[in-house]
Amino acid sequence: MRWTVPNILTLLRLIAAPAVPLMFLYFHRPFADFAALTLFILAAVTDWFDGHLARAWQQESRFGAAMDPIADKAMVVIALVVITGYSGMNPWLILPVTVILFREVFVSGLREFLGAKAGLLKVTKIAKWKTTAQMVAIAVLFLGTGLAYIEHGRPPRVGETGLPWSTTWSALATHLGLVLIWLAAVLTAVTGWDYFAKARPYLRDHDGA
Repeated sequence: MRWTVPNILTLLRLIAAPAVPLMFLYFHRPFADFAALTLFILAAVTDWFDGHLARAWQQESRFGAAMDPIADKAMVVIALVVITGYSGMNPWLILPVTVILFREVFVSGLREFLGAKAGLLKVTKIAKWKTTAQMVAIAVLFLGTGLAYIEHGRPPRVGETGLPWSTTWSALATHLGLVLIWLAAVLTAVTGWDYFAKARPYLRDHDGA
């Protein structure tokens, strides 16, 4: 690996992923929520910068190509697990999170199975929109859990920051986050099906069985 700025940013984002739940281990809430939110936003911003700088400075590398999507998935998956737990297992959140986690595992398995042909599953424009929607939704949901703790002085309970609609800042943030996470889940499912369609010819048996 070359120690270029884009590679260093990618590596820092990869390290930041498991650091998100550590915020809740070492800090009291709601400070932990806002620390996790800050860390997640910084990591999301570097996601744009490392790719942009790598192309602008002609510093694209195999390390960056391999680690960049892994860092993205690690950030999203770990953050979603943390948010789902700290949102009181909100049922309106669990379903879209399940769709997102299933798709990430499914596509990763497809890429591993295809091996040398994994290049067929290149990142598409809609997949980039999906990642952006996921990261924005996660940031807003972290804001919602932090505000809920400030408003109620305790962790939010099931339904307290979910439906029906409320006018508290925590509820408004969480409602917006839920809308965004459902949008992200739809985009996630669409990209998952697109990748499956591309891989389908290589999943068929050709020996007559």
